[in-house]
Amino acid sequence: MDISTADVVKLRKATGAGMMDCKNALTDAEGNFDRAIEIIREKGKLIASKRADRESSEGVVLAKVSEDKSFGAVLSLNSETDFVAKNTHFIALTEKILNHAIDSKCASIDEVKALMMDGRTIGEQVLEQTGIIGEKIELSYYACISAVNVVPYIHPGNKLATLVGFSKTIEYQTGRDIAMQIAAMNPVAVDSGDVAPEIVEQELKIAKEKFRLEGKPEAMLDKIAQGALNKFYKDSTLLNQDFVKENKMTIRQYLLGVDKEVKVTGFIRFTLNV
Repeated sequence: MDISTADVVKLRKATGAGMMDCKNALTDAEGNFDRAIEIIREKGKLIASKRADRESSEGVVLAKVSEDKSFGAVLSLNSETDFVAKNTHFIALTEKILNHAIDSKCASIDEVKALMMDGRTIGEQVLEQTGIIGEKIELSYYACISAVNVVPYIHPGNKLATLVGFSKTIEYQTGRDIAMQIAAMNPVAVDSGDVAPEIVEQELKIAKEKFRLEGKPEAMLDKIAQGALNKFYKDSTLLNQDFVKENKMTIRQYLLGVDKEVKVTGFIRFTLNV
């Protein structure tokens, strides 16, 4: 049967599939538009199952906050190749998913996948994109944070994003400075007292073994290892790190100079391993 160009364009707009895929779907559906949509979705699921074991290590990482700046989230939508990740439609899809997650204040990646968007769940739509794009597409990461004031930062290239929460509203540039510090220096915690006990234990163990191999007296290992742990706190906890924009002061000193009452309540940092 004859399939009009207008119908093909209409189906392409509704599904995002290629022109030939849309024409073939309409032909198989004998012109039935709804059936053609189902054919494209079924094809997407079939391709997705075939590519399930593929590695989707490329993608887009974005961060955004709610309009009142009290809630923010970081989300990663992955693809197999950087070519797809740089596509404007792929980036727009990531932004759209993140916007819906922010609006709904989703608390987990499962909540995001179950969220309805344009009449279908986000999980279903991500699966369908595998068929449309021809690569494994995966919603791989989502984390959120709530605070009086949340500030986002997306590093150029959309591979790294951070969020930082504050106990009170501060100037945007101050918040951005801290968010960029987190991106650049990858702290493990806000302050030394926030470091997970297992990390502290591991650092002490590594330090003791290092100094033992260097021939330090066994009786002094605990004291020497504690010194190494303090160095770890200096390098790896946000408030104790040197400020990358002004290394004559720590982040703690920088914030005290801005507002003695403001506290960092938490942060998120995520990057693709590419």
